[in-house]
Amino acid sequence: MNQSTPKRFIAGAICPRCNAMDRIRSWESNGTRYRECVSCDFFEQLPMTDETLDPLDTRVSKSRPASESDDFQPVKIIDPGKR
Repeated sequence: MNQSTPKRFIAGAICPRCNAMDRIRSWESNGTRYRECVSCDFFEQLPMTDETLDPLDTRVSKSRPASESDDFQPVKIIDPGKR
């Protein structure tokens, strides 16, 4: 029995080959996950286990390294009524 799911685009995913955003689609069939880019010839086939499935970079994960999330800058609040 074929246990196929519809092909779905991964929002924000960046193709590891051509770097196009929002062009990766994913689907599962018979215990295997497939990912492909509709802009280039990137194709990936992975068994469906959590430890072997690496997430693709997205616009959120590429925009800021994790180490910057702990950096804080003080904010100076100015009262517009006082001069």
